[in-house]
Amino acid sequence: MGPEAKIEAEITVRRALELPALRRGLPEVLAGGDRLDRTVRWVHAGEVPHIASLLKGGELLLTTGLGLGTRPSEQRAFIRKLADREIAALVVELGSRFESLPSALVEAARDCGLPLIQLHREVPYVTVTEAIHTEIINSHYALLRRADEILRRCTDVLLRGGGAPEVLRLLAVFTGNPLCLEAPDGSPLYAAGPESDDDGGPADADPLLAWEGLRDTGVRIDVPGGGHGPDAVRARLVLLPVNSPVAPVHRIAAERAADLLAVVMLQSRQEEVLAARGRGDFLADLAEGRISAAEAPAQARLLGFRPGAEPVLPVVMRLPAGLPTPGSWALLAQALREELAAPGVPVLLGVRPVEGRVPLLVALRAGQDRAALADRIAEALRAGVLRAGLDRPTAHRPVVVVGAPGDWAAAGPGLRHAAEAAAAAQGLPEQSWYDARRLDIELLLWRMREHGEQEVLTDFVERAIGPLLAHDRGARQPLLPTLEAYLASAGRKAETARDLNVNRQTLYDRLARIAQLLGTDLDDPQTVLGLRLALRARRHTDKP
Repeated sequence: MGPEAKIEAEITVRRALELPALRRGLPEVLAGGDRLDRTVRWVHAGEVPHIASLLKGGELLLTTGLGLGTRPSEQRAFIRKLADREIAALVVELGSRFESLPSALVEAARDCGLPLIQLHREVPYVTVTEAIHTEIINSHYALLRRADEILRRCTDVLLRGGGAPEVLRLLAVFTGNPLCLEAPDGSPLYAAGPESDDDGGPADADPLLAWEGLRDTGVRIDVPGGGHGPDAVRARLVLLPVNSPVAPVHRIAAERAADLLAVVMLQSRQEEVLAARGRGDFLADLAEGRISAAEAPAQARLLGFRPGAEPVLPVVMRLPAGLPTPGSWALLAQALREELAAPGVPVLLGVRPVEGRVPLLVALRAGQDRAALADRIAEALRAGVLRAGLDRPTAHRPVVVVGAPGDWAAAGPGLRHAAEAAAAAQGLPEQSWYDARRLDIELLLWRMREHGEQEVLTDFVERAIGPLLAHDRGARQPLLPTLEAYLASAGRKAETARDLNVNRQTLYDRLARIAQLLGTDLDDPQTVLGLRLALRARRHTDKP
């Protein structure tokens, strides 16, 4: 914890009155009954009129009333001074000075909102002090244990390969409030919120909007940078009191997590990948409908995306399995951001490491050709992958899918469609980018597989081209490439022969053999449609 950190007790006035040491005095609450949940920081006993000047706030003051004064004006002034000091409560023992507390004292306490308790029986103040101080110390240890537990869980997440976003989400769940990690200049790096209510309760406030509205009132904790001057702070963690006030244990846990975050962020470009993951979370929430079209523009502006009234173009790049490695997402995020600055249009780029996706929204200016812009975006994405050193000769190229332009209401569904289409397009003949609107059949087949219809697809492929596949498994001259070329050329035999680099008679012989194996007519339109679907469906089955 930093030098200014302060551990505060979680014992309240109400809890203090429940302790046997005070309960034996038969306490009666005369004022401030609605404020018994005030925190008791310490216990003080005293009988002098100027006792308020000795207090710092948060004390439970024990007195027999000798210093309260004899006149109503003195008694009211005594209460006002205690209230100004923001003590937790005033406890007066009857008998030595008063048989019952004066009405002026009670009325003043009610006016000031100060809890006022009278004890009908004498109790040893030393016993009360020891009991409450023991409770406070036990509360301190309980706070530290809870903070230690969340620190252990955060450490476990990091040891299992997680990063700063996972730590921040754990901390948000622990506090029950949203939080945000800021860059030193005050811009948001990553916002996280507690888990949503699965029982149909009200949805949690969006963490990014909560940060915008409450960042000035949130609890700020520095993430040290290990340097001096401007480098002394690497980032700032802001706890946002949305669902409940920030409790002492939350601050302690956040201060300890800040030290962990400092270690994580010592790795190069961690701010870059954090910001990219934050934008990726926003785009994923937009795609899944967790952010409405009405809320999206304001949140996008906070993330630096301001397309104005222009339509937005959803784009998704899906990377091959295993690329990039967990440690290279930061390098990729920076390379992509720098390359995407070249087209000169507003771009909001995020990363989704778990899904291996890079979603983005691009502003399409009035009169700008969609295909030309898609070419430039796909080229920039490809250049970013190359700059990040993620181009592997043995790996498939990343798949880039471009959706249809539209307003914010269409942006979310467009991103979702592009993401699914990018998954469905894996294995297609390589193109610089694919039009999401032309992948509907691939997407239909992919969805069938994803929703447990794998067996249906396999049976369909087996019925349609099974004999041909069986022939090719033992043949020196496979026939499937001939059928694929024939269908790709829309049945134009001269073009097919040229593509295969064979003479026409050889092609005719092969086509006749295919028709015989499949027991079908390759000139029949329905047959051709079925064969086209079977070849596409084959990519979505496990059978070779």
